[in-house]
Amino acid sequence: MDRLIFVFCIYMKNHFFAVLLFGLLWSCSSNPNSPKDEPFSSSSFDISSSALAISSSSLTVSSSSVLISSSSVRSSSSAVISSSSVRSSSSAAISSSSVRSSSSLRSSSSAAISSSSVRSSSSAAVSSSSVRPSSSSYSSSNTMPHYVLPSAPNYGSNVSVHDPSIFKDDDGKYYTFGSHFDVATSTDLMRWTQAWSGGNDAKAARLYGSNPTWQTTLATAFQHVGVDGDNRPPASTWAPDVIKLNGKYYMYYSLSTFGSSKSYIGRVEASSVTGPYSNSVEVVKTPGSGGTPNAIDPAIFYDKEGKLWMVYGSFFGGIYIFEMETSGTRIGLPKSGQGTYGKRVWNGSNGPEGPYIFYNPNTDYYYLMVSHGSLSTDYNMRVARSKNPDGPYLDIRNRDATTTNASGNKLAGNYKFAGASRGYAALGHNSVLKENGKYFVIYHTRYLSGTSDVSGNHNQFVNQLFFNKDGWPVMAPNRYAGESTGRVDAGDVLGEYDVVVHTPVGNSVTFINSSVYSFADNGNLMKDGAVSGSWSRTGDYYFSVTINNAVYNGVMVPQYNNDLGYAELSFTGVSSEGTSVWANKKKK
Repeated sequence: MDRLIFVFCIYMKNHFFAVLLFGLLWSCSSNPNSPKDEPFSSSSFDISSSALAISSSSLTVSSSSVLISSSSVRSSSSAVISSSSVRSSSSAAISSSSVRSSSSLRSSSSAAISSSSVRSSSSAAVSSSSVRPSSSSYSSSNTMPHYVLPSAPNYGSNVSVHDPSIFKDDDGKYYTFGSHFDVATSTDLMRWTQAWSGGNDAKAARLYGSNPTWQTTLATAFQHVGVDGDNRPPASTWAPDVIKLNGKYYMYYSLSTFGSSKSYIGRVEASSVTGPYSNSVEVVKTPGSGGTPNAIDPAIFYDKEGKLWMVYGSFFGGIYIFEMETSGTRIGLPKSGQGTYGKRVWNGSNGPEGPYIFYNPNTDYYYLMVSHGSLSTDYNMRVARSKNPDGPYLDIRNRDATTTNASGNKLAGNYKFAGASRGYAALGHNSVLKENGKYFVIYHTRYLSGTSDVSGNHNQFVNQLFFNKDGWPVMAPNRYAGESTGRVDAGDVLGEYDVVVHTPVGNSVTFINSSVYSFADNGNLMKDGAVSGSWSRTGDYYFSVTINNAVYNGVMVPQYNNDLGYAELSFTGVSSEGTSVWANKKKK
């Protein structure tokens, strides 16, 4: 009998933890008080047959020893295991990173299992790498809700606002102000209404009133600018921007003639967002001589410290910035001591104009957007970023926009998706709105005319801006339809896509037609039955796509394909050379 007791003790010494664990599992699964809607099943806690390797001298759990699925671990016991520690009479410890799961640990009890330590009477220790995610896990948390496809939006009729600058009033209504006195309104950023129509003078009367006329109100600006080569005075203002300061609406406008840098930026004020505006005050004017900037295209913004700035300019000398007064009699006007024209932040070559700066607190960067090229044919939006509102602004190639020609990441060129009734051209002169954590780019676009020409008519559209894992903005391929980001799993993206690899950084009127690529389940990107690249999931909705050896880092988001009329996933990304790619998943 003594010998049997001795053998039993040796057995228990070597197998204590296994017996203890078996007893715990048995008690949890057989607890009569467990809720019936939370069974302790093999799907919620999965331990393989090789899960526990126990030696006579120590308890060792190998790196593959415990497999906890990405779904929640549930226990029907009335006790709660705390997330700080589970203690018993043991000395074994599991390190803070030893158990990882992409979802929550659930129990009907009041305690939680801690990632810091689990102790028992054994001397064995489980290392921090002992539990690893399965091959389907990624660096993302997988706690983000799964994406939801947007419903078909009601866009209504298209509006025409050239060089649109967006403003949100206190009542929640959105306004865009553009050249030629055009204004549009919206309550949801999708359905827009043209505020008024008619000739320039008729529309100007809505903004400035008719007595006096807008020419009289802006008399000082007209006196400076003069006439063009055909002895004609300016027919309208260009690219206004509206801001509200101390309860008063201020509109910054520019007056010039085409092809000249003898220009004037002034400011008028009103008690209503749509006017009538009056009391014109000079902000900055340029003489039209070589080596000086061009006083057009003003845009006002606040930095993260509450300082007010104005950015302006064009390819005549580049893009410049002023810090502005935020109080006193000169509120909204340049502070003294900055020179006649302020500080240059973007080189003047290759035709930059229409600057706009916004700040993203998540990346802690300021983003300067400009439009390069001709507004009639090859306009294209570029972006660079800086830690400071007044630069220096660098692009993805680490090129300083202040001194480098043809800098900036190119958001889009001229393109046409297969099956679409029209191609799009000269996307540009944008503004940006941040709303409830989303970023929107508001721009005008022209269209493909014939096989390769660009139309004269234009419309205003709104697309979302997203930020890839490196903090670079990428533009959604389709118009905003109320969509939000959500978790996109690897299996969600499989299928065929219409893909547009936009023209490289530079000005080009060439229209890129989409090509069909397939996202295969082995990570290959297929074209015409052959491997043409690869793809991988790098986060909740972050993806990397390689085409012709160029790697595009971006996001996969639910979108409504406004050309073909269905909702599916879309990809947008940017390469290390600043070239963008768009992809719309084909309808199943």
